[in-house]
Amino acid sequence: MKALKAVQALGPIDAKSIQRDPLLRWLIFYPLLIAGLIHWGVPVLSAQLAAQFQFDLVPYYPLLMSFVLIMTPMLAGIVIGFLLLDQRDDQTLAALQVTPLTLNGYLVYRATMPILLSLAMTLVIFPLAGLVEIGFLPLLIAALAAAPLAPFYALLLAAFAANKVQGFAVTKALGLLLIPPLVAYFVQAEWQLVFGLDPLYWPVKVFWLLQAGQPSYRLYWLAGLAYQALLVAALLRRFHKVMQL
Repeated sequence: MKALKAVQALGPIDAKSIQRDPLLRWLIFYPLLIAGLIHWGVPVLSAQLAAQFQFDLVPYYPLLMSFVLIMTPMLAGIVIGFLLLDQRDDQTLAALQVTPLTLNGYLVYRATMPILLSLAMTLVIFPLAGLVEIGFLPLLIAALAAAPLAPFYALLLAAFAANKVQGFAVTKALGLLLIPPLVAYFVQAEWQLVFGLDPLYWPVKVFWLLQAGQPSYRLYWLAGLAYQALLVAALLRRFHKVMQL
């Protein structure tokens, strides 16, 4: 019921805020642009690398597509994070606390909506990029592994940035989280868990194992979801404290 009230109260506000902000509108459509560039651009680049440098890019297609997998929840989370910062600056959140919509209901909405949004977008964007063949069920499993990154990014922005200017700085810093999964791809499997402190590692590892047909993806899927849930819960508590200040 809390989530339903939040959707009814905040859904139209969010839609208008995104429509009004050119940056947020751009971020919404950015995954489609990236999917198009990958679909048409990477095969051309691959052919040129093979012809000029005898370098075969095809074995690295799963690595490229694993970043498509996490890109959508990341961007969805950033959009929601900036909405949170806007609403905090506008005193919208303070006003909500004296309405029937409680802060807890608001937080449930903010945690679940980016998950649903990123899940739906991933199921559309990933096949459009189309570098690797993957069935619907494996894609759904991989998308579910990546979806909690959306509230993670949203709450990280809201919990540690005081305004949109600081939000941009935090967003740039979060780009560093992309490095460990990239490095892990070139590291032997027994050493890859070293990179598990990075929440982005778990969904890309699940995708790599699904691509390789390895049933061990189940352990990584469960471990990744548990770890991301702990991080999101910690960020929710942090955001709740920030809102009480």
